[in-house]
Amino acid sequence: MKSPDSEKSRDGVATRLRTVTITPPDTVPFGDVDISAMVIGEADVVAADAAAEQLAVRAEEIEAEGLRMRSLNLADEDLGRALVVIVDDRAAHGEDQSLIGPLVKELLEEAGFHVDAVVAVESDEVEIRNALNTAVIGGVDLVISVGGVGVAGRDVTPEATADLLDRKLPGIEEALRSSGLAAGAMDAGLSRGLAGISGQTIVVNLANSRAAVRDGMATITPMAKHVITSISDF
Repeated sequence: MKSPDSEKSRDGVATRLRTVTITPPDTVPFGDVDISAMVIGEADVVAADAAAEQLAVRAEEIEAEGLRMRSLNLADEDLGRALVVIVDDRAAHGEDQSLIGPLVKELLEEAGFHVDAVVAVESDEVEIRNALNTAVIGGVDLVISVGGVGVAGRDVTPEATADLLDRKLPGIEEALRSSGLAAGAMDAGLSRGLAGISGQTIVVNLANSRAAVRDGMATITPMAKHVITSISDF
């Protein structure tokens, strides 16, 4: 009997074979052929090993790339143009010391937006509407208003915003209130602020505390990205 590593001659060429015997519970007939024993060429085994190694390397590369992409900050993305409207009587007269405007601008830029401007207007419905409408006409992707969303007599930002919206986005409104309460920003949780689409622009009203702004921006960014993509598809 020849050894498993025998040499068989085919057309004068010696081919080295490795014999692999498979022993099933019962002999499995295939027509008139007994396939209880199979012969696999050594070259096939080497090729299979090489292919397995290549697959393992590729799997590691894909995993590494996935980790790299997940670690990227949103600032590496270009989410579009934004404009900030601060609704506050003192800010409109240059007396605001809270620096809310620069904070919103910084958070927007960190998220990947290019901020065209930060403007301040008085708590007046006409002025607020004009500022928001200017942003929409200017073609920004996102306009954020800050302030005027409470229950005081001069809190009229939602009323000024309502007439501009073609479609409301109640999911964003609810998310802002819910996350605001969870973050301890009472003014965000009780906000009457609206969110919606005007033309090709997302309009969102935020409360004016620093906690409400920080939490609100963290909530808005992924949602705004999704909405902007959806709008651009049409």
